[in-house]
Amino acid sequence: MNIQRWIARRQPSWQELDTLLKKAEKQGLKTLKADEIRQLSSLYRSVSGDLARAKTNQVGELVVRDLHSLTTRGYSQIYQGSRRQEWRAIREFYLWGFPAAVQQAGGYIAFATALFVLAGLIGWWLSWRDPNFLRLIVPGHLIEQVRDRGELWMGSIVGMEPFASSSIMINNIQVSLAAVAGGMTAGLLTLYSMLLNGLMIGTIGALVTQNNLAFPFWAFVFPHGALELPAIFLAGGAGFLLARAIVFPGQYRRSDALKLYGTRAAQLVFGLVPMLVIAGIIEGFFSPNPYVPNVVKYLAGLVLFVSLIAYLSRKRL
Repeated sequence: MNIQRWIARRQPSWQELDTLLKKAEKQGLKTLKADEIRQLSSLYRSVSGDLARAKTNQVGELVVRDLHSLTTRGYSQIYQGSRRQEWRAIREFYLWGFPAAVQQAGGYIAFATALFVLAGLIGWWLSWRDPNFLRLIVPGHLIEQVRDRGELWMGSIVGMEPFASSSIMINNIQVSLAAVAGGMTAGLLTLYSMLLNGLMIGTIGALVTQNNLAFPFWAFVFPHGALELPAIFLAGGAGFLLARAIVFPGQYRRSDALKLYGTRAAQLVFGLVPMLVIAGIIEGFFSPNPYVPNVVKYLAGLVLFVSLIAYLSRKRL
């Protein structure tokens, strides 16, 4: 390769990239016109190739250093702008996209919620009619602790809050993702997850009520449950969206239906995971705190739930 001829031929491109970069660095990338941005990207790729070629052919330390400087500046402008756009997209999703996705999937979420509530009522009713039913659902040591010692089990969290909080987060996310993935079994595992979780909460609710511990128990549940339970309902709705694509694809091919409803389900998952993280922090640090009055816990749960409903009801004007 004739190095001098190659440098002379490529130098105008390097100078043009340098000019565009100076403008972007001084006035901001937004000030560039669409054609200039396209040219900037094209020149950046071209100069990156020149840098690799210059290193391979040992064209000189000065040229390599200048090309390296150009590519570094180009990378900073192009990918910094890309990252800013990504952050704007994330912000836009959580401001408007997630509430819109919840509203669009409202029927599926309502169905999941109804299954959970129905199972909870059945668990409550059976627990009052047949004491032996409790032992089928609730571990024996918890029944013994509540009935024989008159104690709730949440006090074990106190003193190990960070570990408990992270464990709770991981468990809740796993349960929710399992409910979502259950949609791929035509919704059977999602159905099972909603019914089982509802049955558990109804049965445990009956147990603590029978032993006069309902008030402190629900005081513990309310703060984190205001986010955790709706997140489970959203996970159930996402699972039933996937089941809809498999069982009732309608006018779409099943693969196309999975893409359509799978995208909507993914939007619900992206939104519910932060809800579960926040709920896990509350459940680990706030809900079991013996120094926080129960009335304050009820109030905190109510405020969180009302705020969540208001947020999910948002519509872009």
